[in-house]
Amino acid sequence: MKIKRIYDQPETEDGYRVLIDRLWPRGISKEKATIDEWNKEVTPSTELRKWFGHKPELFEKFKGLYKEELKTKKDELKRLKAIANKQNLTLLYGAKDPHINHAVILLEVLKKIK
Repeated sequence: MKIKRIYDQPETEDGYRVLIDRLWPRGISKEKATIDEWNKEVTPSTELRKWFGHKPELFEKFKGLYKEELKTKKDELKRLKAIANKQNLTLLYGAKDPHINHAVILLEVLKKIK
């Protein structure tokens, strides 16, 4: 299980590729994205996403709020974890910062699911 920017070159070892952004990433065609699934279910709510705005100083607070939202998505998280148990799973995101984005948090949450 790993995270990767949607703009990075798809690789065979990516396995099952899931876009985890609520909005389609700018400047990338659906063909070039090479995704198996676009999952808006596990993304931060529009309100939370807009509030956060990828500001580093808000990341810790955002992390807590997003984890709270994910608690209501248990079935979907378990489904993604089941995919990861069978094959490589790559969570794709569009954010510029590889360390301050929701994919980092989602990966952390998925890794803790038994």
